[in-house]
Amino acid sequence: MIVFYHKRDKVVRSVGIEGFEGKPVTVALLEAAAKKPDANIVWCDERLADFLALEAVPDLMHHDSQMFSYDVSHRNYLTPVIGFCEEASPFIPIKYGVKYPTWQMSAQVGLVNAAVVNAFSAYLFASDDFAYFLNSFAKRAMRSGLLCYSEPALLKTGAPTVESRQASIFEVFKFVRQHYRMRWTSLLLLDMVIFKHGFPIIPYLVSLFYSRRKTDERALSSVSMESTRDITGTGELDVIIPTIGRREHFHNVLKDLAAQTYLPKRVIVVEQNPDTESNSELDFITSEQWPFEIDHVFTHRTGACAARNVALMHTRSEFVFMADDDIRFQPDLIEQAFRYFRKTGNEVLQTAGPQPNEVIKDTNIIQHPVLGSGWVFLKQQCLDGVWFNPGYEFGYGEDKDFGMQLRNKGYDILLVPFIHVIHLKAPMGGFRVKPTHPWSNEKIQPKPSPTVMLHMIRNMTDEQLKGYKTVYFFKNLGKRSKNPFKGYAKFKEAWASSVYWAGELGKR
Repeated sequence: MIVFYHKRDKVVRSVGIEGFEGKPVTVALLEAAAKKPDANIVWCDERLADFLALEAVPDLMHHDSQMFSYDVSHRNYLTPVIGFCEEASPFIPIKYGVKYPTWQMSAQVGLVNAAVVNAFSAYLFASDDFAYFLNSFAKRAMRSGLLCYSEPALLKTGAPTVESRQASIFEVFKFVRQHYRMRWTSLLLLDMVIFKHGFPIIPYLVSLFYSRRKTDERALSSVSMESTRDITGTGELDVIIPTIGRREHFHNVLKDLAAQTYLPKRVIVVEQNPDTESNSELDFITSEQWPFEIDHVFTHRTGACAARNVALMHTRSEFVFMADDDIRFQPDLIEQAFRYFRKTGNEVLQTAGPQPNEVIKDTNIIQHPVLGSGWVFLKQQCLDGVWFNPGYEFGYGEDKDFGMQLRNKGYDILLVPFIHVIHLKAPMGGFRVKPTHPWSNEKIQPKPSPTVMLHMIRNMTDEQLKGYKTVYFFKNLGKRSKNPFKGYAKFKEAWASSVYWAGELGKR
C-alpha cells in the first residue's frame, strides 16, 4: 500500500514509496502507479492524517475496479451548479454517511488501485490540480466500468470538518466543456442567468477554447473484477411477480423458472383483477407440478406499486429476483446472477432487458442510473425500509425512486449486460382499465407528469430540478402555442400544476 499525505496539492510525506515529497499529487499518483502496478494508492489531506482508516482498505478494495473518496465538509468540488448539466443523474445528490455511488471525487481522502491508474493513464493530465484531476478521471472512467464511491469508512469516527477548495466558475465551465456535449455548456450559461442571476459570459467564452476529453470504454478491460467478498450465503432465492391479465405470458415465466439450472426456493405471485366478482385465472398454479413453492396472492386492488409491496412483504429468502410477467429467459439466468454476485461482491444486480431483436450495446459492468424493477436481483437485506411509493401508482418514476432509496441506504446498482431477459412488452390484459387521476378533469393539465415531478422533487437537487425545467421547456417549445409568449405562459401554468399535484401525491 502507498499513502500520500498532501497539503495544497503537494505531497508532504509518503508511506510505502520514497522520493515524492514536494511533488504535485497528480504527478506522484501517476509515477507511483507505474513503479508499483499492483499497489493500492491512498491520498489524504494532512489535516486528516490522524483519522485515516488504513485498516479499512482491504475490505473496501475487495476488487481492483473501484475508486473511493470522501469529503468531511460534505461539499463537492464542482459546486451544486453541476446539477444543471445532469438533471436526472443519481450520481449528483450524494448521501453522505453511507457508501454512495458517484463520480464526484474529493481530494481530502481517497483510494484507488494502481492498475486502474495505469490502464487509464493515457487519458489523464498531470497538469490538472488534484481535485479537478480526480473528478475528470472518475467522470470518464465510470463509463468504462470503474466503480466510484463516496465512502465514509475511509475515515475514523471524530474526524474534524476541514474544508477544501471548490472549483471557480471558470473551472466549472471548463469541466463541462471537457466532459459533456457542447450544448450543456450553453445550457449551463442560460441556467446561471435564469436561476442564479449571474452572467458568467467570460467563463463561458473561455471554456470554448477547450476541447472534449477523450476516453476509451475498453480501457479498464484488463483490470480485475474478482471480489474477495462472499455475499451469497445460503443462496436461497425468492422470485416476486405481479401480474394482471397475462395468463399465457405468466405461465411461460413459470415454465422458464422451472427450467432453471439453479432453482428458486419460492415464487410469490400477486394476481390482480379489478372485477370484484372475479376469481383467479391462474389455474395451472395448482393443476401442474412445479419444482418450487408458489405463494399465490389474489387481489382486486390494482397497481404495480401495491402489488410489488405485497409481494416484498412475503419474501423470506436471502435473495430476491423481481420479475415482470412478460419476460423470457434462458435456463442459466439465475445461475449467472449468482456468478456475478460472487464476481462483483455487490448486493444489487440489474440485468439487461432488451426487447426481441434489440441489440445490447453495453460491454462493461457499470453503475447504472436506473433500476428496472422487472429484471433485477438483490439481497433481501437491501429491502429493509425500502418500498414502492404509492404516490407513483399508475404513473412513472416508481423504479427510479426505488433505486434512489436503495442508494440512500448504501447499496449500489450494477448493470450486468452479460445477463439478460427478453422483455416482450406484451399487450395489457383485457380487463385493465385506464386509471383516472385526480387531475384528469383539470382545465390546466399538469406537465410534466406529476409522478415524474414527484421523483424530481424527492430525489434530485434544486439545480437538477431547474435544469430539467429548462430542458423540458425547450423540448416542448411550440407545442402549446405558436406565440412564444402565450406558450411560455401556458408552460408556467402546466409546470405549477405539476408541482401542486406532485405535492398531493407525496402525501400518500
